[in-house]
Order: sequence, then C-alpha cells, then structure tokens
Amino acid sequence: MLIDNILVSDEIFTEQFVCDLQKCKGGCCVDGDCGAPLTPEEARQLSEAYPIVKEALSDNAIKVIEQEGTYTSDAEYGPVTPVVDGGICVYGYYNEQGIVQCALEKYYREGKSKVQKPVSCHLFPIRVVENGEFIALNYEPRPGLCSPACKLGKSLKMPVYKFLKEPIIRRFGQDFFEALEATAHAYFPAP
Repeated sequence: MLIDNILVSDEIFTEQFVCDLQKCKGGCCVDGDCGAPLTPEEARQLSEAYPIVKEALSDNAIKVIEQEGTYTSDAEYGPVTPVVDGGICVYGYYNEQGIVQCALEKYYREGKSKVQKPVSCHLFPIRVVENGEFIALNYEPRPGLCSPACKLGKSLKMPVYKFLKEPIIRRFGQDFFEALEATAHAYFPAP
C-alpha cells in the first residue's frame, strides 16, 4: 500500500503485536546482526548522551564505547550502536527483573537527557528500508523471540500500526499516522 510516497506492508495493518517484556526480556536489544541502525543525527547525538547515561552502563559496554566510539558503522545499515561481544547493545542494561532496558530512553524519560532511544528501536518490529528512491515499512518480528508479543497483540486485538503510534508519529509525523488510520479503516476493517 502506497501512503504519502511510503510503501507500507499490509501486515502493518493486518497483524497484531504488543511487546510482552515479561516473556521476551527485551531480547531484541541483544539478538541481531549488528547494533541498532541510526540516523546521522542520532549518531551525532550519542556523543552528547554518553556522559549522561554512562553510569547506567556495564563496565563491558563502557570499554566497547571507549574503544569503538559512541557509534560504529555497518556495511549494510551505516551508523549503528556498538554491541558487547556480538550481543547486547552498549546502551542496554538489565533491570531488577532481568529485562533489558535502554539507558538512552531511561534518561530521556526522566528528563535528564534530550536523546531518545534510536527510532529504529522505537519502531521495532517495523523495519524502515530507504534506498534513495523510496521508503518502505516492513513488518519483521523476530521468529520465536516475538511470538509472545504476537500472541498478546492478538488477544488484545492491537494492530501493529496502533501499537507503534508514538514512534510512527516521531519518525513520520501526525499527518502520516492519520493517513495510516484512514487506510486501515478503508481497506482493513476490524473483524
């Protein structure tokens, strides 16, 4: 479906999803090919945020950042967050319940930093593909890891685009979200 020159996967309307952190434990911050993809602006902002969030990070994460920098580069995605030993994002930490949380988001929500978690993280399980000519939004939950979120989403009848309203507006604006809603009502009526 083409909305405002953005190709949107039908699954964003038809599939249901609500993160179930008690079950997945924030595994999307640990499991992946590389760190979180960053916009150029986000990459620049990480150097500002690092001194603020550093106290929440593990010793291993601090060591990686001090060796590699506040962001690194991936051949496919460009700037990305560094990861510790091929696993957890350097900005991730485990809370008391063993759930991975984002230090960037924690300090942003507390009003201590102006830097939010990367929009690519905020939008997950929507993946944004840009190639210069077009932007595509694809629904890509992680097999196994996201099955509890898919199950919870179905039980709550929560379409992906509604669950991700805040990050969609953050990345694409209120008008785009309203166009998504209008498309959902016109082409994908609720059962």
